[in-house]
Amino acid sequence: MIRFTKMHGAGNDYIYVNTMLYDIPRPEIAAIAWSDRHKGIGSDGLVLIGAATTADADFSMRIFNADGSEAMMCGNASRCIGKYLYERGLTQKTTIHLQTLSSIKTLLLNTTEDKVESVTVDMLEPVLENMEQYVPSLNTQDSSLPEGVFVSMGNPHFVIFTDDIDQLGSLGRRLEHHPAFPQRCNIELARIEPDGSIRTRVWERGSGITMACGTGACATAVAAAITGRASRQSAIVMDGGTLGIEWNAANNHVYMTGPAEFVFDGEISDEL
Repeated sequence: MIRFTKMHGAGNDYIYVNTMLYDIPRPEIAAIAWSDRHKGIGSDGLVLIGAATTADADFSMRIFNADGSEAMMCGNASRCIGKYLYERGLTQKTTIHLQTLSSIKTLLLNTTEDKVESVTVDMLEPVLENMEQYVPSLNTQDSSLPEGVFVSMGNPHFVIFTDDIDQLGSLGRRLEHHPAFPQRCNIELARIEPDGSIRTRVWERGSGITMACGTGACATAVAAAITGRASRQSAIVMDGGTLGIEWNAANNHVYMTGPAEFVFDGEISDEL
């Protein structure tokens, strides 16, 4: 039996397993089986917490979407890992360096006594140029591709500003697999609200519609800033909650702040 913890960040829920205690030899298969909301635990995917393989990091993470595909990183999941490591006694650090497939992320834990109230993640610099690896033939004049802004936050995002954010289901399903995105793409539909916040819905590649996406919130904030729709500080209101995003002008890094919550612990058979 494997011990797991279910957590969520603004409604973006994952199954977390400490691989320093439990071996998951086929995580892509486990992610599909355990993420099933009718026959499994139910989640947006599986996150493996492990030892770092480089001296520059404290711990590592791997993340597998609900369809078994491996993601580069996840902002919401990284916040949950910070809370998990601190409150479960795996570290006493309030600054944690987390190794991901995209890069090493710095987690800043905002604590009160022995609890993590929120986590700020340094998501590093957005990539806005030389993105041929993601979109070698991106043509925004293509009638099959709506007008949008492509931003990489270590994973690809296409942000579309529209008043009709509820068309996400049909649009996200089609655009994730659009020929312009050979690696598939995360799709955000965003609307500027009267109070200046940005209401955003997200379709994550490999998972479909999710309650929130940390990298998606960052990409949306950057896209809003470069198109003059918002300043470098934004409140991104997603289906599951609000994330605070700052695109720092001094170092060009994007900082994401938001909650992380435990849902429940359990055991599941390792027979797949």
